Amino acid sequence: MCGIAGALGWGSDGPPGVEALGRMLGALRHRGPDEFGVYRNGPAALAHARLSIIDLATGQQPLANEDRTVWTVFNGEIFNYVELREELVALGHRFRTASDTEVIVHAWEQWGESSVERFNGQWAIATWDAPRRRLFLSRDRLGVRPLYHATVGERFYFASEVKAIFADRAVPREIDPAGLDQVFTFWTTVAPRTPFVGVEELPPGHNMILEVPASGKPSRRWRRYWEPAYPEASAPAPMSLDDATDGLLEKLETATRLRMLRADVPVGAYLSGGIDSSVTAALGRRAKEGVFKTFSLRFADAEFDETPYQRIMARTLDSEHEEVLCERRDIAAVFPDVVRHTERPVLRTAPAPMYLLSGLVRAAGFKVVLTGEGSDEILAGYDLFREAKVRGWWARQPGSQRRPLLLGKLYPYLKRSPTQSPAMACRFFGQGLDRAGRPEFGHQMRWDSAAGLKRLFSAGVRDAVRGVDAVAELTQALPDGFDRWDLVSRVQYLEVRTLLSGYLLSSQGDRMLMAHSVEGRFPFLDHDVVTFCNALPSRYKLRVLDEKHLLKRAARGLVPREILERPKQPYRAPDAASFVGDAAPAWIHEVLDPSAIREAGMFDPDAVTALVAKCRARAGASQLANADNMAFVGVLSSQLLWRDFVRTAPSAAPVRAEEIGTQAP
Repeated sequence: MCGIAGALGWGSDGPPGVEALGRMLGALRHRGPDEFGVYRNGPAALAHARLSIIDLATGQQPLANEDRTVWTVFNGEIFNYVELREELVALGHRFRTASDTEVIVHAWEQWGESSVERFNGQWAIATWDAPRRRLFLSRDRLGVRPLYHATVGERFYFASEVKAIFADRAVPREIDPAGLDQVFTFWTTVAPRTPFVGVEELPPGHNMILEVPASGKPSRRWRRYWEPAYPEASAPAPMSLDDATDGLLEKLETATRLRMLRADVPVGAYLSGGIDSSVTAALGRRAKEGVFKTFSLRFADAEFDETPYQRIMARTLDSEHEEVLCERRDIAAVFPDVVRHTERPVLRTAPAPMYLLSGLVRAAGFKVVLTGEGSDEILAGYDLFREAKVRGWWARQPGSQRRPLLLGKLYPYLKRSPTQSPAMACRFFGQGLDRAGRPEFGHQMRWDSAAGLKRLFSAGVRDAVRGVDAVAELTQALPDGFDRWDLVSRVQYLEVRTLLSGYLLSSQGDRMLMAHSVEGRFPFLDHDVVTFCNALPSRYKLRVLDEKHLLKRAARGLVPREILERPKQPYRAPDAASFVGDAAPAWIHEVLDPSAIREAGMFDPDAVTALVAKCRARAGASQLANADNMAFVGVLSSQLLWRDFVRTAPSAAPVRAEEIGTQAP
């Protein structure tokens, strides 16, 4: 795992110099503190900050082919690089390292842009083909690894994180109201949009190519090489439920073994107490003999804590187990760092405890962990899917008195769940039943709830996004056949398209892990596992209202009964309550002061003042509604983002020339 950055310069200034590249690398030092390298020749400059995991001795980057005409910097892992290397050697390619990066270089020579379709892994790649004067950028299918870009004047910048692009003070820094509007709809921006004007994110499953002529501006083109696909609702199942159970376990075992064995450093595992991390940890334990290390997050608040289940699984694995205890004050203490790493507003504090957990991993001397992320998206594990199924069934007979009774099965873990009162549940979940045929129907409740927070926007932001319909923009670009999928599959697609890469894999995943120089590996997001699961009928995944039914079957014998049969408890953390009270840090008062709100220009100062007063008055008694929690955290994180990225430029100690071990051409 690493951080990558670079630029193309087609004007009189050319690409950034080594000193400027050192500033970009300094902004990414946390992603790759082990080694640094740069390439600068002609119009192109590439930079790399390395976290050494595979081929520790000879895997330095930027890395070139034999005649040094093709150069690559790469963030991620190609887990099938051994098999691809054998194929390329048989085709006549010669290798001088044992790294997966060199496979990328030769794959480009052999197959060009289509080479990434052969990769099974997680990546952000930048390849400079000097003879063709061509820069190739690629991002993995599901967006595990980030990649941003911006064009300013006669330079095109790219980097793993926005702060590396902002390391050049010539790049403007301004919050994009449309990006803010997306966050307060989908909980995240949706690529290519970001929270910043002029900065874009390469969408998951996309390639970009820029060609720089000898004179004049470069041309650029994009191509989507992959997106999720599901069977038509009327299609017969490709296999029996028993065969699907065996197939899922086999593919998960292969995916986990690859992620355990294809590393030249020890690999640990997260244990959350749920089935997803328990399965990946159990398969990881099976893949490699010897000491096995597991890491868990505990909460002082009993409502969020899963310690008993974590310890049951640790005993089952006979692992060396470490825990970190998260209190509300810990969330408040690290939240500014969390937002600096997420580089986007968040509506939940959930990334903050993950930041603490990755710090525990790094303190234990580990650079790599397995996690269970992605299981809920590909195997229909969220209450979102159950809610959609219940509401879709109810919508067929909206006057029924019996069908809404199933609403009582939803959200039992929420203290202020609307299902606690049948009348309230009917009013709340009965909204929009007449829109059951629309693409967004399954997400309608969540998106409407988040969009209600826009009442806090300033008049300037409201004017800027007037006429903007984030949901319409998203649903106008749906794949062919979307309307022929069943409801659960449609909800899965939109969940992958929005929350998975933009929030779960970014704000909770990559960014919190890499903040402490730790790489996350996700067996459930292995390409073969995802393809296999997507081809199955949704009834195998969500059987009536039994979420992840297929995984529960596959996990028998791997995971203790106490975990398999436990009540569902999604990962959550204390929200607004973490930031109020006498012990609240001074920075909270500073960023929420009306003068700071007014200066940032994103929110209405009076509305925010009223919200803050309400949260301070009610948080101690746990009386805050879900909307108030999201509103408070959303405003707070947005203000931090503006303070640390717009009002003042993000800063980091630059990588000095003497620290750069690889300088090319």
